[in-house]
Amino acid sequence: MSITKIRKEDALEYHNKEIPGKIEVVPTKDSNSQRDLALAYSPGVAFPCLEIANNKEDVYKYTAKGNLVAVISDGSAVLGLGNIGPEASKPVMEGKGILFKIFAGIDVFDIELNTENIDAFVNTVKAMEPTFGGINLEDIKAPDCFEIERRLKEEMNIPVMHDDQHGTAIISGAGLLNAVEVVGKKLKDIKVVVSGAGASAISCLKIIIELGVRKENVIVCDSKGVIRNDRDNLSGVKKEFATDADVNTLEEAMEGCDFFLGLSMANVVTPKMLLSMAKDPIVFALANPDPEIDYNLAMETRDDLVMATGRSDFPNQVNNVLGFPFIFRGALDVRATSINEEMKLAAVKAIADLARTPVPDIVVKAYNETAITFGKDYFIPKPFDPRLLTTVTPAVAKAAMDSGVAQVKITDWDAYETSLIKRMGNDDNLLRVLTQRAKQNPKRIVFAEAEDPRILKAAQIALDEDIATPILLGDPTKIKKIIQEHHLSLDGVKMIDPRSEETAPTTKKYAEILFKKRQRRGYNLYEAQIRMRMKNYFGAMMVDQGEADALISGITRNYADTIKPALEIIGTYQTGKKVSSMYLMLTKKGPVFFADTTIIPKPTVEELVDITRLTAESVKKGFNIEPRIAMLSYSNFGTSDDDEVRTVRKAVEILRKEDPELVVDGEIQANIAFNKQALQDNYPFCDLVNGEPNILIFPNLSAANISYKLMQTLGNAEAIGPILLGMKKPVHILQLGSSVREVVNMITIATIDAQG
Repeated sequence: MSITKIRKEDALEYHNKEIPGKIEVVPTKDSNSQRDLALAYSPGVAFPCLEIANNKEDVYKYTAKGNLVAVISDGSAVLGLGNIGPEASKPVMEGKGILFKIFAGIDVFDIELNTENIDAFVNTVKAMEPTFGGINLEDIKAPDCFEIERRLKEEMNIPVMHDDQHGTAIISGAGLLNAVEVVGKKLKDIKVVVSGAGASAISCLKIIIELGVRKENVIVCDSKGVIRNDRDNLSGVKKEFATDADVNTLEEAMEGCDFFLGLSMANVVTPKMLLSMAKDPIVFALANPDPEIDYNLAMETRDDLVMATGRSDFPNQVNNVLGFPFIFRGALDVRATSINEEMKLAAVKAIADLARTPVPDIVVKAYNETAITFGKDYFIPKPFDPRLLTTVTPAVAKAAMDSGVAQVKITDWDAYETSLIKRMGNDDNLLRVLTQRAKQNPKRIVFAEAEDPRILKAAQIALDEDIATPILLGDPTKIKKIIQEHHLSLDGVKMIDPRSEETAPTTKKYAEILFKKRQRRGYNLYEAQIRMRMKNYFGAMMVDQGEADALISGITRNYADTIKPALEIIGTYQTGKKVSSMYLMLTKKGPVFFADTTIIPKPTVEELVDITRLTAESVKKGFNIEPRIAMLSYSNFGTSDDDEVRTVRKAVEILRKEDPELVVDGEIQANIAFNKQALQDNYPFCDLVNGEPNILIFPNLSAANISYKLMQTLGNAEAIGPILLGMKKPVHILQLGSSVREVVNMITIATIDAQG
């Protein structure tokens, strides 16, 4: 598996489509009526203004300050791009804002300052203190970043952190705590070599020394070699870590060392250097995108090596996103006046401890493993581990309280953890987890409509993200023309035209198989041969014969034309049972599954039972979510009594009797199913009273179809589907006119389905 490939055209289109940029301001209060506006602005706004004027602390009560962080840069040291200026840094700062939001629910304004003068920078940021709850400094060149952060921390009364310095330090510190445990060494005894002397490297050094590494056991190298005390013109920061040891080069320094920390450039470490290290060496090669020594080369060189990199495609990724969102979340929630060393060390230890605890199924499945256990290949938590929010955040908040910088005290920690989960919704970043899971074992996906640009763009993304291997059905000449027109790069991807002479032998073979399957169902051989020249039939047969793992179609055709070939060729998982479908709706309340949305118009009692069972099984096994099912109607537990209501009621009775392990209840109205108070007051016997449903079973196709489309259009819920349930092998049908993003989502689901 390779690191995600990003093409220039895709990146530019992503940042420019619809609304330029990546972030927007969204109101959190109603603003539809004249009264709403009068409350939001004049004259109502005067009242909170006066309250704050009387007590400045009320700014946290009546404004967004307490959940608002400024991501601030001068653009002088952007990623691997260098000093590209404030305007050019803005896409990065917007991106950092997205990470704050999706991992910790923190709102961000990105601010790019047109100055590289330290005094001007500091004074500008200080003047913005009334606006923000915290300051995240980003991509500022060394040594300016050290002085800027030092002064702002001293002169401001809100949390300030330069993530480039401390983010990597916190994660690598946690990794080192666990790595020495894996190899059975002690921090006070290990000899350390650091390649790189920038802001991140210096911060890493400071934190590992605080953790127990002895300063006299550390040798630091920069581009000129070992930083020695006898070198001329050493800066203050470098001078702090200069050595008198009789070594001059990185190669000499690495002889006999226990821990190598690389924050420099690619390929500065050779196999020879690696072999010269002590027994059971630890290597953190964190240069990105290419580490100081290639991971595979390093592991081939020494079988006793324990290694981490900055990349997601190798074990033990040192990724700042494990730290900064949760550090700021904890700091904001106790209204800390700073982010101090105690809070950073608390984050280090919380992250380290998390890697030593049993890994939940949602993480194991996301990475397509049978198990993930603490050891050589796993001593740093995975970025998609949802427990980071409820582990690191409280640890930081507690450290702020214990060290005296918290202005708000948390007393009920269980309630606090519950509030963190509620703030982020209940989806545990489901789509990102699913994508990560798909990437662990990509599958061959055959596309029956490869002459559509949206399909080809989605196939390109699937290939680049390593979530699937596309197989394209259609005229190769037409497909290649579209690829060229849209500046895609699908070289080497298999293209098959079922109508071509080249494919004729396969088409003939497939036709004979179809004839045998359907000869007593109205088919003759000639009709089978005609069908096999059709892409949906050909694609379905590829899946049936194991020459592809899943079929995706439907973007340009009606549903019946797409599903009929799959049913005739592949068939259902259980003979005599119908297939059904569901949609995954990503809502602010978390993921909710709707069924049946596309197949069975008016389900019978038995069909409703089958739909429910299929949906529950798919949600539990495919998405690692424990089903909570509401069987919907316009009636609540007998308030009406027509045929449709009785059908739902009877299905519930059967499920509750025959599947007692399922949490399922109804018939119930949709709004009541999500209203805990109404359930407690009126229907305390309902199984849903202790938690909201995540599966909604509709009484008929019209209700389900209309509901998901309204949610998608008016409710801003992202719809993924329809996901076919009950097929013998994976077949998934797109909505007519699906967007590229929707196709990619379906590819992800199809890959996971095929993995199972």
